[in-house]
Order: sequence, then C-alpha cells, then structure tokens
Amino acid sequence: MNAQKNVPSLLGRAGTVSALTIAALGGTMLVPGGTPEAQAAATAHAGKALKVAAAKKGAPYRYGAAGPSRFDCSGLTVYSFKKAGKKLPRTAQQQYNKTRKISMKSRKAGDLVFFHGRGGVYHVGIYAGKGKIWHSPKRGSWVKLDKIWSRSVSYGRVR
Repeated sequence: MNAQKNVPSLLGRAGTVSALTIAALGGTMLVPGGTPEAQAAATAHAGKALKVAAAKKGAPYRYGAAGPSRFDCSGLTVYSFKKAGKKLPRTAQQQYNKTRKISMKSRKAGDLVFFHGRGGVYHVGIYAGKGKIWHSPKRGSWVKLDKIWSRSVSYGRVR
C-alpha cells in the first residue's frame, strides 16, 4: 500500500490535523502567516549565508570590520546575509531586535545565535547544526566553527 497516495484522503477525512500527524506523514508545517514561498526563500537565504560564513574560515577578527577579508562577529553575519540577498543591521543587538525569535527546538542551520549578558546581546554567530556556530569571536582570533559554549543564548531567523 502506498502511504503517499493515501495522504490526501487521510487529511480530508481528518479535518484539522495536528503537527505530529503532519510530521508523521512526512509533511511540513508553516509558521502562522507565512507562505510556502516565504519559508522557502528564508531557508535558501539562510543556507547560502551559512556557506558564505564557512567559506571565510580563517579570516582574522577585526573590531568593526564587515569583510571581505576581516570581520567582527556581527560583521560576519552582515556580510554573509548580504551575499545571500538579505540586509541585516550592523550590530548584534540590532540584529537580535530585527530577527524573528525561535525556540532552541526550532533552530535550523543558518539561523542566528545570540549570546546574552548583563548589558544585552554581546555576540552573534550563524548556527551550523549539531550545537555549533560559525563566528568571529574576538581580537587575536579568526572566523571559525565552535561549539556553543553558553546557555545564555537565543535564536533568531532572518526574515
């Protein structure tokens, strides 16, 4: 029996379908108010931005720099998303304010990871999956892939 052929009839008979049912049938869920086209575009931009950041591996950190050969943390995210066709504000805090907040369970590769301290957001990187980010951490360092080291983080999706 081909399960995919039966999906439309199952959904038709079920009426309102839960997220678990959709996931079990191999479907996708949309963010409320989001169109399939908008979600596909956001995913494509995020994936491209992630690849751009990874391609900058080894580029030295420089405070206030936004590429193409030196970066600070928010400069790397600005540069990466610009190359992917999306405009971000310049600082980590401004980027936090501009993105759509998502849960840790909802995070995907290409989402932004914001690090929080007493004064607000102090660092940003691009989520690479498996608890790691691409970022430009500090003076004397360079763009690299690192494990997320803090629990004081939140996640944002570029619209």
